[in-house]
Amino acid sequence: MNRINLKLGVNIDHVATLRQARGVDYPSVIDAAGCCEAAGAHSITVHLREDRRHIQDQDVYDLRSKISTRLNLEMANTPEIVKIAVDVHPDEVCLVPEKRQELTTEGGLDVAGQKSAIATTVKVFIENGIVPSLFIDPEPDQIRASAEVGAPCIELHTGTFCDAPRENAAIELERLINGAKLAHDLGIQVNAGHGINLQNLDAILDIPFLDTLNIGHSIVARAVFVSMENAVREMLVAMERG
Repeated sequence: MNRINLKLGVNIDHVATLRQARGVDYPSVIDAAGCCEAAGAHSITVHLREDRRHIQDQDVYDLRSKISTRLNLEMANTPEIVKIAVDVHPDEVCLVPEKRQELTTEGGLDVAGQKSAIATTVKVFIENGIVPSLFIDPEPDQIRASAEVGAPCIELHTGTFCDAPRENAAIELERLINGAKLAHDLGIQVNAGHGINLQNLDAILDIPFLDTLNIGHSIVARAVFVSMENAVREMLVAMERG
């Protein structure tokens, strides 16, 4: 599959969602990250949203000082969050679109329509030694625009495929495969995420040139029954195909 040592980034946002539901100090995102690392996760992902519905500012600072793996910060391209990201200095950031009313991130970033603003932010992160990634749909125009703004990495939005009815799934998977090939040809690292679980992972692994899968909700949901460490281990074992 033109891929070596596929990595797993675990998104622990929904550990914080459970905490925030009661306004208490548990479950701890630091403890959750530790469980993920103990199970073999290669990075920890959190999304610091503008509405702070789950992850809080202090969580990001605490994770930066506590974890031993890489920290990937998902974020909207806003001055406030960019400033925090530069201060925290995660290993990676992933720029995502964000709407207040959404349940989770819906669709990819419109890089082609926001080239100037995104190019400026990409440059800021590169100058500060932070790897910027762009969360985009597998559209050729968006992939080319990502290259044009200087992004060294993209994360392909897999949610449309993962949620597609059976009759549309093959079409959506082909879009992801072609998108990954184009990004690779342009010299861009290819990550993928959104909606991935143990049931659809086998098809996701048909996407070539993948470096990292960022998976959150399905792992946290599975952890309710088997523990966080076991849920991460199950995913890592399943990722070993190919």
